[in-house]
Amino acid sequence: MTHSSQDTGRAPVDAAPSAPVVVGTPGSFARSVLDERHPALVERVRRATPYPPEHQRALDALLDEITKGSVERLDDEEPGAGLWRDEPYYGQRWADVPFLWAESFFYRKLLAALRHFAPGPWLGIDPFAPFKNAELAGSKVDDELSALDRLPDLPPDEQDRTLLLSSLWGNRADLGFQLSAGEAGLGDRVQGLVVDDSDALWDLLAAVEQPGGSGRPGKVCLVADNAGPELLPDLVLADHLLTTGRAASVVLHLKPYPYYVSDATTTDTLACLDRLTGASGRAAEIGARLRDAVGDGRLVLRGHPFFCAPHPYDRMPTDLREDFASATLTVMKGDLNYRRLVGDRHWPATTPFAAATAYFPGPVAALRTLKCDVVTGLAPGTLAELDAGAESWRTSGTHALIQVRR
Repeated sequence: MTHSSQDTGRAPVDAAPSAPVVVGTPGSFARSVLDERHPALVERVRRATPYPPEHQRALDALLDEITKGSVERLDDEEPGAGLWRDEPYYGQRWADVPFLWAESFFYRKLLAALRHFAPGPWLGIDPFAPFKNAELAGSKVDDELSALDRLPDLPPDEQDRTLLLSSLWGNRADLGFQLSAGEAGLGDRVQGLVVDDSDALWDLLAAVEQPGGSGRPGKVCLVADNAGPELLPDLVLADHLLTTGRAASVVLHLKPYPYYVSDATTTDTLACLDRLTGASGRAAEIGARLRDAVGDGRLVLRGHPFFCAPHPYDRMPTDLREDFASATLTVMKGDLNYRRLVGDRHWPATTPFAAATAYFPGPVAALRTLKCDVVTGLAPGTLAELDAGAESWRTSGTHALIQVRR
């Protein structure tokens, strides 16, 4: 089922047509998040940390609002409330406003309820840290890191593909399986990859060595998604790009503060570097190289405020646009970044990825497992095959894609 969006015979790439914005329609994936996941998360956060009575009351109020009420503004005294003052959705039902906005505002209100931004003893406390720490400390991570010792046994092109697929699948990636040398090629063993533009991705990173190229590697922007077991292979991939000369520097874009449950922050990145250096063998070597790369500016950690904004990337500010424009390639990780990249809309699945991302200021790639309804760039035959199956392929996380717009 693996296809490339660079295949011939596809529709010409023009401006993407308009499509309805995703909202919480009854029976939709978005509605299940609003009605089920968000209330469950409030309770999960409450149980994970011993919050004082005022925090408990604020969580109760938030739970009541999202289950019974309409969207309410942040309190005027909440730090940063002014940034949300002019949004047009207050007073409407949560299910009736754009899902991308509603989901983002829910997390902002959750942080407000827990006094994350307010001066005092709870300032800056990550409410999701108990979940992140448990995942990162798991024994499965030890097995995956030790499997890196077998990476040199693979041919160079399979090393490339192994590390790219590990980054793609995130915490679903079983490095112990993927790094087994001497078996069939990874492309034959990886199931569920509905678009595979990986050749185009590597071609872009090798273009500097080709006639007309700059003759030296450039900057790669990697926009992170989740912390812990997903961020680890992202960091290993960044090290691979640096050590193989595909990138002179990697800019790792992170959330400036905790946001969606497992979103990666600078704190999470440092924890992953400690996890790598505290391991043995090749993992420790990678961790040491990455620490050195941070120290000499080849691995740059950035946390732009727009990564916590409730808007698609076509509304990115000028400084972020310039950063992406100066990169040889920007790699967008994960489902939320994909929704922001193409627009959180009900696109026909055959809408060309290049059309939906035509506004983007430079070459861009998406590495994403499918966990929501939004998807673009599928070949008609692939779409028909997927729709004919019984599985909820758009939202189950069993399918993934690698898409590139040159």
